[in-house]
Amino acid sequence: MRAFTYQRVHTAAEAASAAAATPGSRFIAGGTNLLDLMKLEIETPVHLIDVNGAGMDRIEALDDGGLRIGALVRNTDLAADPRVRRDYAVLSRALLAGATGQLRNKATTAGNLLQRTRCPYFYDTNLPCNKRAPGSGCSAIGGFNRHHAIVGTSEACIATHPSDMAVAMRVLDATVETVRADGARRTIPIADFHRLPGDTPQIEHVLAPGELITAVSLPKPVGGRHFYQKVRDRASYAFALVSVAAIVQPDGAGRVALGGVAHKPWRVPAAEQLLPRGGRAVTEQLLAQARVSQDNAFKLALVQRTLDGVLLEARRAQT
Repeated sequence: MRAFTYQRVHTAAEAASAAAATPGSRFIAGGTNLLDLMKLEIETPVHLIDVNGAGMDRIEALDDGGLRIGALVRNTDLAADPRVRRDYAVLSRALLAGATGQLRNKATTAGNLLQRTRCPYFYDTNLPCNKRAPGSGCSAIGGFNRHHAIVGTSEACIATHPSDMAVAMRVLDATVETVRADGARRTIPIADFHRLPGDTPQIEHVLAPGELITAVSLPKPVGGRHFYQKVRDRASYAFALVSVAAIVQPDGAGRVALGGVAHKPWRVPAAEQLLPRGGRAVTEQLLAQARVSQDNAFKLALVQRTLDGVLLEARRAQT
């Protein structure tokens, strides 16, 4: 690990100001991903800004009936909140499907959104990776790519986003609230927050340098039955091969987002119009741009079967 300086801050504005004062800074809260990457010298910040004392750790009701989740709310607390369990059950289920209890006790809402891919070639500094070293190449293309993306890929990168929480946030139409280094605030729809790789896979989201996530807002609950189905190689503590987050209404209409298949949570509004017709039509729309690699073609069928299982469970719940 390379040497760095360290600073504690007490407000979001102070954190943004500190980032502006020291280029190359990174914010740290739980550190469940960042510290691992620093040990491997994949992340090499010159300065860490500890935001744990910045007071962004509350879940608050909004006037429109939604919820505002502070950036520092721990995954355990978010999953257990009675309002989340009652009105946003897909989010609670997604959080409980990810990581260990110990990690959920440390991991934060903002950090979960910002965690980086678990592609093994990203973590192996002896091999080329455009996400880690832009322009060096993608070892996963032509390498072992069983866990990799099948939609939204590019010639530069086929990595997937690892977050379960982000998939649920996408199906809920969450909004990310931030403060920039100059103090300006903005809101970003979750649909626009994560980027596809294109020619710049090292740029994973739309945050500017020094921009800090302060909260994530959920709109008024939409009702319906909530599902989060995660398929993985082992039953515990593994990242998704495929995951399905869905909200299904009594008439069969609803929303669906996929994890484990793209560089960002994958949702296609045109596919949702077909939900009352059944899973195959929906999957064909969701994966219309699929481009599989030699080891992950099985994900096409896995998405279909996982979605079929979710929709079957939804129909049974209505009877």
